[in-house]
Formats: sequence, structure tokens, C-alpha cells
Amino acid sequence: MTLCLTNTLTGTKELFSPANPDHVTMYVCGPTVYNFAHIGNARPAVVFDVLYRLLKRRFGGVVYARNFTDVDDKINAAAKQAGQPISTVTERYIEAYHSDMAALGVLSPDLEPRVTAHIPEIIGMVERLIARGHAYAVEGHVLFHVPSFSAYGALSGRNRDEMIAGARVEVAPYKRDPADFVLWKPSTPDLPGWESPWGRGRPGWHIECSAMIERRLGATIDIHGGGQDLIFPHHENEIAQGTCAHDGKLYCRYWVHNGFVTVERRKMSKSLGNVLLVRDLLDEAPGEAIRFALLGAHYRQPLDWSADGLARAKRGLDRLYGVLRDLDDVPDMPCVPGLLDAFEAALEDDLNFPGAIAELFRIAKAARRATTVADRAACRAALRSAGGLLGLLQRDPADWFGQPSGEDGSAARIRRLVEARQAARAGRDYATADRIRAKLAALGIAVDDHADGSTWRRTG
Repeated sequence: MTLCLTNTLTGTKELFSPANPDHVTMYVCGPTVYNFAHIGNARPAVVFDVLYRLLKRRFGGVVYARNFTDVDDKINAAAKQAGQPISTVTERYIEAYHSDMAALGVLSPDLEPRVTAHIPEIIGMVERLIARGHAYAVEGHVLFHVPSFSAYGALSGRNRDEMIAGARVEVAPYKRDPADFVLWKPSTPDLPGWESPWGRGRPGWHIECSAMIERRLGATIDIHGGGQDLIFPHHENEIAQGTCAHDGKLYCRYWVHNGFVTVERRKMSKSLGNVLLVRDLLDEAPGEAIRFALLGAHYRQPLDWSADGLARAKRGLDRLYGVLRDLDDVPDMPCVPGLLDAFEAALEDDLNFPGAIAELFRIAKAARRATTVADRAACRAALRSAGGLLGLLQRDPADWFGQPSGEDGSAARIRRLVEARQAARAGRDYATADRIRAKLAALGIAVDDHADGSTWRRTG
């Protein structure tokens, strides 16, 4: 295999060579489950889903883990605002995340570890870091002592002043060094907490992933992925913890990061009111069109999201499915060797999505020009096979063209709207809840609220 990936740690494109070709390991940082997934959350899910598909095709065995962070101060705040148990909030948004990602054609990872299921492993790793002189306990906290790890900063390439400023570190008199970061912190009675050698408390954000990786994938993994925003401080801190907890053993062989998503050339933020939820976009276009739009730029580059871009993605899929529809009369056959060479070369060249998609359309063009049954059948097989690696073109063309792009009253869409309304009501966002009720009414759906939730029924 000639797969090359840009390794953030070295800043170069490298030939991917796993430690064991029969057991490739990949970990990707998943969502913190206190709200619905937005389009920025969806990009790494789709990017690493394609890499997962490619690895599965090329290697004997792949283990892909994507975690859920289900204990966090933002979750605590959301639960308090909603007046609900924390577990109720996390379960709701985990279920919603699964639903949204499935709509985008994202395969389920092999493992989906949750932080709350790994507290003993987290405590054990913290204890080892203290024993090895890399961490210290003070006033109910445990902190990693950054100067104890000489390679700190290698991933992000930042100098010490930049790292301290970039981490927005808490100024605390008990810190030995301003850059030291929290591994364990105390919990007040109203917050989730677990008994530990340092008192009742909860883990810091960074230690969670290191402990879950060790427990589920081992001391050293092949690929660690995530968004560019996680390079510092999260992944920098992971390297420090994971390396020091294993006496200097390599933590990860390849670090892979996707670029940011902007909206109409502006940073996505609540203050600008431009945070685009996946479930809302699914009301505007099929999930496959959203996925196609997310693959429209190289994964390492910024992706600017726009309504026009989504419409172009939908039209592009219409063209490709139109070709498949025109090939319905040819028999099934295996993909002809060599027909996908250029497509696979683009994909294996650091996941060059634009190049791979260009090859997809080249194959579609060849299909339209093909005159023999054998050539047309070969092109159809190639389109299906190439599309499968990208998570596209696996539907029946008749089904694709039979699905309206937005104003349908399908049960799946109705359930998404009802779930979104319930979440808005739980968060006391009654204006949003009323808008969703009006949208449901326009679809001929009435919602009945009960003490234990909401039900819906068709009125026409």
C-alpha cells in the first residue's frame, strides 16, 4: 500500500507504515455531549470515516475508536439549566449524535469508549504519573508538571510563552509552573465525582483520552486524529501524559488533523448566530449531499460552508446517480483491475478528496461514452466501488431521485424535529420550541406533550 498521510508532529507527508499491518489502531477525539452536533463536529467524523474505510480495504485488521466525553463542565451547566440529571443530558445527545452521523453515512467505529466508564483507568494513570515524578497533588488537585517532559511543545511548535497564553491556563497559587495542567480536580456535592486518593473529584479533560487509549488500544497507537483546534493544548497534553506514563514509550506514530469549518467565510460561533446543526441541515438536503459537501476540500484545508456549496453538492450527486440510473440495464460484474488506479492514487495521497472526486466524475464521463455492455458494466462497478470508499453512491438511483430534498414528511425527519423540540424545551428555549412546533404543523403533524416526554400524530 502507498498511503501517505501528513503527520502533524513532523510537518511532513509520510508513507503510512503501521506497527502491525494485521492490527492497525486509530483513535479520534469524539464529541462532548451537551448539545447537538454542528457541521464542524461532522467534518472529522466524515474525514476519518473515509480513512477508516480505506484502511479496512488495505489492511488485515483495523480497530477504530472514537470516544464520547460524557463528564465535562459544559455538560454540568447544560444539566443544571435543564433541571435534569447529567446522564439524561448525555444519553439524549449521544443518541442524537448517532442519528445524525448515520444520516451522513458515517460508519460506527469499532469502539466508542465513554469517560465515565474509565474512571479507574484514569485514576491509575494519574497515580503512575505522580510516582514517576511527572505530576503532583495539591489542595485536592493533581497537576501534570510540564517542565518534567522536555519534548513538550513538539506537536504544536509553540514556544513556552505561546503555550501558556494559548492554553488559557488557570492562574493558581498551588501551581509549580504556570504551564502545569489539571489531571484531577475536586468536585463539590452538586457536581459529578468519584472517590480517589486525592478526595472526591473528576478527571481533567486531557487525561481522559490518554487513559481510554491505553485501556482500549494499547500504549502506542498508529493514528490519532481530530480537528485542528485540538492540536494545542489537548493533543500536546495527551503526548506528555501518554509518553510519561509509559516511561518514554512512543504514544502515537501519526498525528492527523482536519481543518476548520467556516460559514460564509466567517468563524462559526453562537455570538454570530451561524452555528449550523447537522439535524437542521438534514431538513434542507439529504445526508449524502451534506457528506459530499464536507468532502469538497482537502481535509487539512479550511472548508467554507455555504448554502450554494450544499446545492452544488446535491447537483453533483444528481449527475452521478443519473449515470448509475442509465446503467441499470447492465449486469453486475467485479471492478476491472486498473480502472480505479487514478482514483485510489488520489485518495492514498494524503486523502486528496478533490482529486479523488475529480476521478469519480471522470469515470462517470467514461460511462456515458461507453458503448459496449462490458465497458458500461465495468464503469458502473467502478463508480460503486469508488463511491463506497468515499461513503457515496450506495443507494438505488430510483430511491435517490424519489427522495425530496427538504419538505418531506418522513417519519425520520419528524422524529428529528420532535427530538430537537424536546431538547429546546428542556433547555427552556421556548422560542425555538415554538418554531419547531410550527414547522411540524406545516407538515401536518401535531405534538402532544406529557410529563414523560412528547408524542406526535398526523392530522391529515
